[in-house]
Amino acid sequence: MTKPNPGPDREALLAELVGDAIPAWAIQVVRLNNVVAGRLGVTDTDVQCLHVLGHHGPTTPSVLAKHVNLTTGSASRMIDRLVAAGCVRRVADPGDRRRVLIEPTREGLDRVTAAYSGLIARTRDDLGAFDDEELGALVRFMRTAERGTAAETHRLKSASGGEEGSTGTHG
Repeated sequence: MTKPNPGPDREALLAELVGDAIPAWAIQVVRLNNVVAGRLGVTDTDVQCLHVLGHHGPTTPSVLAKHVNLTTGSASRMIDRLVAAGCVRRVADPGDRRRVLIEPTREGLDRVTAAYSGLIARTRDDLGAFDDEELGALVRFMRTAERGTAAETHRLKSASGGEEGSTGTHG
């Protein structure tokens, strides 16, 4: 794949994209997640946990803590909240009965799916105006952005002494 010619229009588009459009969208996603969390009676990080479990399946509390950037203590409190809300349950690991896995409940996944159904429908409608090539470019961008954001998170955590998890107000 050849790189496009960097012209003034391209630079203006890149500046708008990375300087305004992406940050503005990210703020709206955070705001939406906050509203969804409030409706579910949990925190924003708890909603992230449900997304992780819905995507990756049952996992150990320590792996889950890493996925959502929490200390193991904060993750334990998160899991307690999600169990109390009926969104997850603790189950014995079939491969090692001494270990516990956290798995989402059908009710928890259904509640999250229902909470995001309006956005999903609206996004599908919005994407209807895009052709297959444009959709492919969007998918490629999102996957690239996901990897780049994960790499930057790792770099910043490593630069700050390799802290495991957040010490913020998540838990």
